[in-house]
Amino acid sequence: MERVRNDPRQKTHRRRAAVGIPDLDSLIHLFVGGSELHGAKVKDTDDLDIYGTYLGPPELVLGLDKHDFYVWSTAGNERRNGPDDVDVCLYSLRKWAGLAAKGNPTALHFLFAPNCSTKPKLWKGILKSREVFLSRQAALQFRGFADAQVRRLQGIGTGKKGQRHELIGVHGYDIKAAMHVIRLLNEGIELMRSGTITLPRGEKELLITIRTGNYGSLDRVLNLANSLFAELEKAERESKLPEKVDRSKISAVVSQTYLRYWNGSQSRNQNDDRI
Repeated sequence: MERVRNDPRQKTHRRRAAVGIPDLDSLIHLFVGGSELHGAKVKDTDDLDIYGTYLGPPELVLGLDKHDFYVWSTAGNERRNGPDDVDVCLYSLRKWAGLAAKGNPTALHFLFAPNCSTKPKLWKGILKSREVFLSRQAALQFRGFADAQVRRLQGIGTGKKGQRHELIGVHGYDIKAAMHVIRLLNEGIELMRSGTITLPRGEKELLITIRTGNYGSLDRVLNLANSLFAELEKAERESKLPEKVDRSKISAVVSQTYLRYWNGSQSRNQNDDRI
């Protein structure tokens, strides 16, 4: 009992858990997201976005106190990110699966992004069941996120850190929001038609053209967006994806992944104790 009480691994785990930082050994998926993932990164303008999925210990998944995500930024909450800033967003597998089941665009990117984790085996198991996370319901999410960006372009929505006045002042509208509108709609169309999202994007040159302010007027962007909204609606109607995800199948995939991880961790700890 004394040995367990003074185990430094347990002390480290408790300190990490207190501030919500997941164990790096538990990261089963890690990738660079944002404009770099989409192939639309513009030099000296975009920050570095890091996303990942981790598997928490039983007490933080089944117990009373849960840590479902970890978000950190060098910019804090006071200012907008600059090109030298880094954002980190890590989700527990359970939290990520819930978002993916709803068709959240960012969560679905996880299924198609390259994995830089040093322990990717368990995520490969997730990918073998990738289809259970996909449904026509995702079209509503892509449409909703794109519409939010359109409203931002029109000055109706401001985003969590306000309007990008530095872009509006130069180009007359938020070119970054405009790029996101077109990206989201094209991703949704591709997903409905083929059940996949190509990363980097096939239309990346178009995205860069918009992102650098070289596409043209806001009216031209909105005309393109309107045609893509209609195309997404048509792709959704004709899609072979199921209407909704089967949540029981997703739950089975998630729970089996956690159990494999916990059983493996227990075996490793027992071997360490013998040493």
